Amino acid sequence: MSKIVSFLKFIFHTSVILLIVLSLFPGSLLGFLLYGDHYQQPNLIDNPFGTSINHFISYFFISLLGLFLFSKSENFQKLALGLIILSIILEILQFIVPNRAFELYDLIGNFLGVVVAYLSVKIYLLIAKL
Repeated sequence: MSKIVSFLKFIFHTSVILLIVLSLFPGSLLGFLLYGDHYQQPNLIDNPFGTSINHFISYFFISLLGLFLFSKSENFQKLALGLIILSIILEILQFIVPNRAFELYDLIGNFLGVVVAYLSVKIYLLIAKL
């Protein structure tokens, strides 16, 4: 395995851990680091959907990286399913985390981020076989 692939796998696993920490931190860790206020959620881009687009972007890029890295692995389907389950569990756990709230739109953003990444990789793999 090349050093670049190993490094990218490290980035993927680290990103998943960071995603878990950011999702389960009581309040907004990014809001605290950026604004000094753990009640304020930063937006990655200005949009009418609020922070749900942040969820989509985060899960899309992390899923895209992981699914491309493991696209030739026998664990590809398991990884896709694991990312979907993780996206659902992390949002549901926000029911019990202080200063966090379950948001249906965030759950949809999480789920769609993983599904769009999965479909993107599958389409790429189909085109690459031609």
